[in-house]
Amino acid sequence: MPSPFPRDPLVHREMPSPNWNERKCPINMVVLHYTEMKPVEAALERMCDPAAEVSAHYCITEEGEVIRLVPEDKRAWHAGKSFWRGQADVNSASVGIELDHPGHALGYRPFADAQIEALIPLLDSIVRRYKIPYANVVAHSDIAPARKVDPGELFPWDRLARYKLCLPQPERLDLGDPFGNDGAFLLALERFGYDISDPVKAIEAFQRRWRPDVIDGLPDGECRAILFQLLLDRDEGRAR
Repeated sequence: MPSPFPRDPLVHREMPSPNWNERKCPINMVVLHYTEMKPVEAALERMCDPAAEVSAHYCITEEGEVIRLVPEDKRAWHAGKSFWRGQADVNSASVGIELDHPGHALGYRPFADAQIEALIPLLDSIVRRYKIPYANVVAHSDIAPARKVDPGELFPWDRLARYKLCLPQPERLDLGDPFGNDGAFLLALERFGYDISDPVKAIEAFQRRWRPDVIDGLPDGECRAILFQLLLDRDEGRAR
């Protein structure tokens, strides 16, 4: 039986999952997850189990092996109930990448170098082929802040940013605080892309991505300055 996947030198192994359906819109996002399961075979088995109703396009082991489970042109089931920049059907609009990792439940730790070294060229290929905006390379916690915290505060976003694969940390934070109250901050957070129906969780997700040293759900001056600069950069065309 022929493989459902095109040849790709970045992919080491194929493990076709039955858990997919047809997309309803073009690809314009990448969502990064962690498996929070060990060993990786357990996560792969779950993503290939029809009863689990969960999958991703790719899984990358801690040793750097890239495993493809669902063809990119199909809708994998990785995002669950989620929202980003007006898009409520994130599964239809995104490529999902699972990172083999114990997660917060099984002993949270830094991500393996080999894993990130395998992620970078794969992500580069996806971003370039679909012309994905930097702001749409997101964490699972960004699109589902009330439910998810992965890949978490130790994920090395700065390494991806060096290769122009996600938004970089804002360089200027000295332009003051334009938000008169917490409500104004939350509206700005929604404008940036977040679901703010659970305000504290939305702020925690923002902090986990942009100010991971302190994750307390409080919109302090540093958080306000970061969000303001992110919005300025986007509105002035320095980020997309």
